[in-house]
Amino acid sequence: MVRVFSLLALAMALMLSGCASRVDYGDAQARETVTADFGSTDLQMIATKMVDDMMVFPPIVEMTRDRRPVLFVDRIKNKTSEHIDTESVTDTIQSKLINSGKFRFVDMSVVDRVREQLEYQQDSGMVDQASAAQMGRQIGAEFMLYGNLSSIVKRDDSTKDVYYKFTLKLLNIQSGIIEWSGEKEIRKTRKRSLFGF
Repeated sequence: MVRVFSLLALAMALMLSGCASRVDYGDAQARETVTADFGSTDLQMIATKMVDDMMVFPPIVEMTRDRRPVLFVDRIKNKTSEHIDTESVTDTIQSKLINSGKFRFVDMSVVDRVREQLEYQQDSGMVDQASAAQMGRQIGAEFMLYGNLSSIVKRDDSTKDVYYKFTLKLLNIQSGIIEWSGEKEIRKTRKRSLFGF
């Protein structure tokens, strides 16, 4: 009986170890080809293309030659049928532009928290007024960067074809003029194998 129990325990241990998963680190920049859905490779391609195009556009080159204009980035609108983290797209584009050294940004997503901190510094009586940040001293944005991500999906029994179009625009807040516009298109096709794998 003990021998049967030992064999059962050994068999159970072997089964459980066979079900264990393994995690490996991969290259975050490597091409991701798991599905035809929007993925990390698409995000990287979009951000790189948009920033590169914007940075070589002659009026932008001229505008940033002797100064660093102040921008804010509006959240990218997702017009696809997929759930896409457009905040990640926005953050990547913003980071690339900041790190170019050509632009400065104001972050509209934290305005309420900044206001709370300013009110705390001014009104709580707990902050030395000589070091407190003053109301009305923030720099206003000169430009707004905004865009859309849309897609067209076609499929039949064995193929899924997805066309993505990403559009980004730079608007002069004072004049209402669009100073720059760019777009990136991506087409992805996934064919199902004969056996469904």
